[in-house]
Amino acid sequence: MPNLTIGIPHQLGREEAKRRINELATNFQSQAGSTFKGVEQRWDGDTLHFVVGAAGQSISGTAHVTEQTVNMDIALPWMLSLLAGTVKKQIEQQARDVLGHKPDKS
Repeated sequence: MPNLTIGIPHQLGREEAKRRINELATNFQSQAGSTFKGVEQRWDGDTLHFVVGAAGQSISGTAHVTEQTVNMDIALPWMLSLLAGTVKKQIEQQARDVLGHKPDKS
């Protein structure tokens, strides 16, 4: 399975970033409805472990929260790896929105 690695900087501190990531994960789980099956998540210290089932495929990964970044590692099944660029952009945008990170305008 190909992996996506994403690092999102933030200025929130570890606890606030964890709270916001947890809120995003909880909202995703409640809004996923019939589109996604078997949404699972659990925290182990500062790392969120998650598994999402969609279209007979399973996406798993982690989001490790530090004082200044959220580092995500996501394993995509072969079928979704064909859309890795699009998936990565969508995940980055949602994480940036939640963490309040404004991209540099250069």
